[in-house]
Amino acid sequence: MNKLFTTIFTVVVSCVTASSLAQDIKGDAKAGATKNSMCIGCHGISGYQSSFPEVYKVPMISGQGAGYIAAALHEYKKGERKHPTMRGIAQTLTEQDIADLAAYYSGHGVVAGVELPAKAVKAPSAEVLALLNKANCSSCHGANFSKPIDPSYPKIAGQHADYLFVALKSYKVDNNPVVGRGNAIMGGMAKQYSNAELKLLAGYLSSVQGELKVVPESWFR
Repeated sequence: MNKLFTTIFTVVVSCVTASSLAQDIKGDAKAGATKNSMCIGCHGISGYQSSFPEVYKVPMISGQGAGYIAAALHEYKKGERKHPTMRGIAQTLTEQDIADLAAYYSGHGVVAGVELPAKAVKAPSAEVLALLNKANCSSCHGANFSKPIDPSYPKIAGQHADYLFVALKSYKVDNNPVVGRGNAIMGGMAKQYSNAELKLLAGYLSSVQGELKVVPESWFR
């Protein structure tokens, strides 16, 4: 237990430190719009699917929080998130590039003045509610799953179910050179569930109204 607490404490401190450092670099959304050519080919096509490590729709990132986008790109860059394509792309980005892309996508497709209800309108089944309460998901991602308590945490309401399922499973993977996500907190949470239970969670979260979307973009500007 002490070892687990120490690991989680270290991760939290590292996230806070990284977040503080990231705040020193101001993202420019207009600059980000000129740097996203590598993003459009997957995230700017409705229904586009990845085939690694299995087939699933690539995540919607338009409307996602800037802090989370930046944190995810840093994790890919460092290899904490093991996805060969994303790591290859992230390693080409400077700190300023990451901040600019995060600023761009956080406001991409967002409609001013439109706010989600404070709590998810669609109620989960009793089975799913028990699963949500088991890891107290709303305590980090918000009662509507779109208002995370920390900028480096993602909005997950309305995200593709198959992507959420693959992402959650990846936190359960240990000691694999090409698959998995090295996050002690999410690893501890995900490992409480069977894959069948994670699929139920993903299905419910994808059905909740959220702010994420795919905004089709063309390579030709």
